Amino acid sequence: MKSIWQQILRYLYLRKRDPNAPHNTNIFLMHSMNRISILLFLVALIVLLVRLVKHFL
Repeated sequence: MKSIWQQILRYLYLRKRDPNAPHNTNIFLMHSMNRISILLFLVALIVLLVRLVKHFL
């Protein structure tokens, strides 16, 4: 479970990148798409939580 959180932090550039990781354009694009997906998912969760709170108040 620890490695999953480390990988998410690396996608979001909240941790230092691994210096031994390969530098490839395809890998960079894949990580960029994953970063966008994670951020959109978090935004959607926040929107759903706000709507849920407004509905019950």
